[in-house]
Amino acid sequence: MEIEATPLSPQQQAYNDGGGSDQRAGAGTGAKPLYRNPVVVVNFLLMAVGTVCGPLLFRAYFLHGGTRKWLTCLLQTAAWPLLLPPLCVSFFSRRRRQREESATEAAPLSLMSGRLLAATVAIGLVIGIIDFLYAYGLAYLPVSTSSILVSTQLAFTAVFALVVVRHRFTAFSVNAVVLLVVGAAMLGLNGGGDRPAGVSRAQYYAGFAMTLGSAALYGLVLPLMELSQAQHAARAGAAVTYTLVLEIQMVIGITATAFRAVGMLVNREFHTMMDAVILRGPKEYLMNL
Repeated sequence: MEIEATPLSPQQQAYNDGGGSDQRAGAGTGAKPLYRNPVVVVNFLLMAVGTVCGPLLFRAYFLHGGTRKWLTCLLQTAAWPLLLPPLCVSFFSRRRRQREESATEAAPLSLMSGRLLAATVAIGLVIGIIDFLYAYGLAYLPVSTSSILVSTQLAFTAVFALVVVRHRFTAFSVNAVVLLVVGAAMLGLNGGGDRPAGVSRAQYYAGFAMTLGSAALYGLVLPLMELSQAQHAARAGAAVTYTLVLEIQMVIGITATAFRAVGMLVNREFHTMMDAVILRGPKEYLMNL
């Protein structure tokens, strides 16, 4: 297995050149390091809180009798409208700058190209499938087991990054892959030893496979996102900006949420919820959701 660096592809080179030019320009004007950027810090804090609290809340829901897996999936991306205010601010700021520079050309409503939009919609559908597999697994696995299996996503990401975007393994990534694979294998050999009460062996193994499958798919999604952004940067000749990333996240959120809403309709979860609200009343239903 090779671990030394290799030349970048044309798409990766354009992607790095575009981002690097901004960083070099920022370095000359006294730009703050990433860890001192308040926007990046807030993003990392929100991700940390969601990563820690999300699985605990979902597992608590299933432990207290919750059965609606599609509903838990929908909740994972239902907050995408929160991205609209910063995107609106960015658009009006971009339009104001465009008017100052050119009185004839209007600022585009979106920075995404048609190809990037299509790729992002496809990724959003895959994210919808990933979260359903994750919710299914969390319904039958302890949080500790589920978290260890989800962490194997790092190993899958390293493998798919080698295949999709030609990122070669380093000594650190090889070490991480080996440890994660060994950890998942040990859990599989001890299958059922941490099986929650009331969960059959078949349900436990189904949850195990679903969670591992969600980690593998998510490991594929991340390199595909990098590849689509690099190709967009190469074709458009522009760096991937924070606004573009927000637009990508919003499209993924809309697509994944719509996919899960269709799943709830097919599974008649909306119908069941409406019947329960009518029979019990909104307050009692929410307390026993």
